Amino acid sequence: MSFLAVVLIILALVVGFVGGFFAARKYMETYLKNNPPISEEMVRSMMVSMGQSPSQKRLKQVMASMKSHTK
Repeated sequence: MSFLAVVLIILALVVGFVGGFFAARKYMETYLKNNPPISEEMVRSMMVSMGQSPSQKRLKQVMASMKSHTK
């Protein structure tokens, strides 16, 4: 095997790993944006279980706070 073939194989592996990493990262960002890990219903049930009566305004505040912390 020549030196050029070895270099090309290593280069192809590096490009594949880097490309795969960025593709997987973009896919996960899109997936989490479309399917957030926590929803308003989950926040509402947590607040009720803590003895609070959640208003729609308070739910929106909590969701906006969570969204700003994830960016």
